[in-house]
Amino acid sequence: MGIFPPLTGFYNAIAADTRIGASHISIYMALLQQWNVNGGSNPVKIERASIMKAAKINARQTYNKCMNELHRYGYINYKPSVNINSASVVHLNQ
Repeated sequence: MGIFPPLTGFYNAIAADTRIGASHISIYMALLQQWNVNGGSNPVKIERASIMKAAKINARQTYNKCMNELHRYGYINYKPSVNINSASVVHLNQ
């Protein structure tokens, strides 16, 4: 099996970043899976419930905190939906 550059790039980027914890990594892996299913093109549309389920995150507060921090730290560009009937948009920065 070959190297998966987006995964390798993320782990190289977070190696020295003490702000990143297990919940951030779990959410990023769920986002990366959604990106992969989307054919590897940015941006990717996401639904909070499916990302939380894939990331094994139960608390909305944890999800919101980690998504906002991943955005603020520059790992993703996150545009949350203002309408509950439409998906949020995430661009994975690589």
